[in-house]
Order: sequence, then structure tokens, then C-alpha cells
Amino acid sequence: DELIDEAPADAWQRLSCGDGAKGPRVYHWAATKLPANIIFDPDPPTHHRWVLARRSLSDPGEIAYYLAHAPVGIGIDELARIAGNRWAIEECFQAAKNECGLDEYEVRRYPGWYRHITLAMLAHAVLTALAAQAAVEAVKGAPETDQPSSRSPWQRSAGSWTLSCLIPEPTTIPSPTH
Repeated sequence: DELIDEAPADAWQRLSCGDGAKGPRVYHWAATKLPANIIFDPDPPTHHRWVLARRSLSDPGEIAYYLAHAPVGIGIDELARIAGNRWAIEECFQAAKNECGLDEYEVRRYPGWYRHITLAMLAHAVLTALAAQAAVEAVKGAPETDQPSSRSPWQRSAGSWTLSCLIPEPTTIPSPTH
């Protein structure tokens, strides 16, 4: 914390890390590249390691830190935008806990834990795709015929199975006129 407090004022940039419920989420951001690892990094390096600090505008003492591994040439604005995706990912995990039992595992070994996590996230992905499909169908209106499709969503390819959810073409929603 002391090193960040001693950072020059121009090290902080006022950037948005994405839109939130109340508009853009704007913070002060500072970043520094970490030294290359001469043992693991290629010469010349294709990626850099970064330490990224996010400081609240209203409470400058509130600082969050991020470690990043990003391609050479990326800017602090892009690092901040990517760091802002954290909230969407956390919401996804919370929904998977509530809807698919992501946090309901009682296993003692990694393979069991890994299988549980994988199946719970797969179930969440299927539910999300089905909900999106239902939302699109609700906007379009009920289909003219209620005959089920003869094609199964399960397809075998190269020795494995794939589940494909049919996603209709996006439609535009007319804006209400007053």
C-alpha cells in the first residue's frame, strides 16, 4: 500500500471498467509491468505480467489489486476493461450456485470435485441458452405450429457428443411510441 500511496499523481488514470447498473463504473487505475521471467518467458516475450491497482474515486484509501498476464502492446484501458468483467463472472458463478448446485459438493479428491464443477457449469450453460431461446421466442410470438423438431440437439462428432441449442436469428424489438 505504501508504494501505491507514493505513486506520482499522473500514474493514476480515470477510466471506466464497463457499464454497471447505474452507468459507467469509473475508477482511478494505475499499472506497472513486472520484470520478465528469463527462465519461462520467450525472447522476445509475447506477454507481460502486470500489477494493476484500482482506486475508488470517492474513497482514495480503498484500493483493489489485480495480477494480469496480457499480450505485449496492451494498454491500461484494456486491462481495466478486462478487470471489469470480474463482476459478470461472479454473477455467473452465483447463479450457478443458486440454480445448479455448484457449491453443493462433498468430495475428497480432485477428480470428483472437477467432475462436479464441470457438470454444474454445463448445466448452467444449458439453462442459460434455453432461457435466452425462450426470451427470443417470447419476443417473436408463439410459433405457428407446435410440432417438435425431428432433429436431436445431441450430435455425435469424432467420437464425442455435442449438445447444440438452436438459437433463432436476433430480431429487433420495436421501440414504444408515445
